[in-house]
Amino acid sequence: MKELNIGIVGLGVVGSSVARILKDNADLISARAGCKINIKKAIVRNLDKVKGKFDFQISTNVDEILDDSSIDIIVELAGGIDEPFKIAKKALQNNKAFVTANKAMLAYHRYELQKIAGDLPIGFEASVGGGIPIIKGLRDGLGANHILSIYGIINGTCNYILTKMKDENTNFKEALKEAQDLGYAESDPTFDIDGFDTAHKLLILASIAYGIDAKPEDILIEGIRKITQEDIVFAKEFDYNLKLLGIAKKDGNEVELRVQPTFLPKDKIIGKVDGVNNAISVLGDNAKESLFYGAGAGGDATASAVISDIIEIARTKSSPMLGFKTPIENNLQLKPKERSKSAFYLRILAQDKPGVLAQISSILGEHDISIQTLLQKQSNIQNYSTLLLSTYICEESKIKNAIDRISKLEITKDMPVMIRIEE
Repeated sequence: MKELNIGIVGLGVVGSSVARILKDNADLISARAGCKINIKKAIVRNLDKVKGKFDFQISTNVDEILDDSSIDIIVELAGGIDEPFKIAKKALQNNKAFVTANKAMLAYHRYELQKIAGDLPIGFEASVGGGIPIIKGLRDGLGANHILSIYGIINGTCNYILTKMKDENTNFKEALKEAQDLGYAESDPTFDIDGFDTAHKLLILASIAYGIDAKPEDILIEGIRKITQEDIVFAKEFDYNLKLLGIAKKDGNEVELRVQPTFLPKDKIIGKVDGVNNAISVLGDNAKESLFYGAGAGGDATASAVISDIIEIARTKSSPMLGFKTPIENNLQLKPKERSKSAFYLRILAQDKPGVLAQISSILGEHDISIQTLLQKQSNIQNYSTLLLSTYICEESKIKNAIDRISKLEITKDMPVMIRIEE
């Protein structure tokens, strides 16, 4: 049986799992790959942390694997953007295949890498959805479809926090603290709770589905930091589930990309996905809706996706990184953020006295925004109440202009909170 050598950059949680699974399931993987897969050498920052834990060579010099002609695949699992991009470029320039789980690097450099690679394979299944095979499913399994929409719960930290707030009536800070204690959230959770992790993954999926070359700063990104129990009460009252979603929607010759907390009707399957699990709903013009569900993070789940790429490369399959060489949608453009449309939920802290709702309704009406539902809750601030209302579908720019005016009224306190509703 022929042999294939790999060099790994990074032996953290995922890298260690890759090494263990390649050893424990060696016979199974060899049978599926058609060759024996060896880890020839791994690269780490600190040798002391991995001393005596592995039975292959380990170094701190990445050039030792990039310049080694006997190594066929470079597997990058270190994280970051600039340094991994340099490693990827040199690996491809040295005629090596490249596998990565690095969604941040791909969010900025995926098209550059595809151009550099030519016919060399690049695997990135582990960059979105952990162990869920969404990349191959979208790129290959749904290759005959125009993709009409993608709705993704693709950050387990946020999904855990929102589930905790819903099921146990905890506030955001308490739910975040528990997520950190359980290892679901980092000590600095900004990347997750402010939506950037979800945005990186959404951009990768949108590239495969639409060929859109957008960067994180080009799209709307909102996290869950401002979510309160009042928002959860509204969701329960009007039969919604609240989720942080990455959304891609095709509208004519435009694609709308946004990351946002979203109210979903309770009967929608994706809205029922709780805890740290991930789920991605993909709507194709022929296959209709497909739901990809499973463990969206964790060493073993992510390593499973990494090894699936290694097996695919070992089978000598070569295809464009994003699944196409020529444009798949002619004249398709990114829709400007301010022109996106949806229904909206508003949480407004206002004085508890006659005429307040009339003033707020008047401003909304002047911006062609109609109120659909209204719930008033007593505030813990004396002489104030909280208005929870939903609107009919309107344009993003109009609701933001209306909110800005409402926030400046003498009868209101603090900036109103806005959450989108997807029916």
